[in-house]
Amino acid sequence: MTMGKGDRPLVWLRGEVKTPPFSQAARLETGYLLRLLQRGESLGLPHSRPMPVIGPRCHELRINDEAGTFRVMYRADTDAVVILDVCLKKTQQTPQAVITACKRRLHEYDRIDQPGE
Repeated sequence: MTMGKGDRPLVWLRGEVKTPPFSQAARLETGYLLRLLQRGESLGLPHSRPMPVIGPRCHELRINDEAGTFRVMYRADTDAVVILDVCLKKTQQTPQAVITACKRRLHEYDRIDQPGE
């Protein structure tokens, strides 16, 4: 599928969506949801949940799969969808290490993306 005019690119800071570990169905669902985000659509529960603990405009996609529930942490910017991490979540709470790593990646991305500020 090609990007249409006005679609936001995906900027991958960490992680990937491939089979395995994702099942084919989960990989396709993830691709579909990311495509909606690229088109500027706002997703809500059960597919996406805000993650203000990471930062403004940050969310997690929730993909149920045979192996468990995958999470795709992202930030919806006006010019891109920034993918912060992809992980298999085994507990209800997001591990502090994942939150800290996502914040660090965003800080680095923003620093490089906007030098001099």
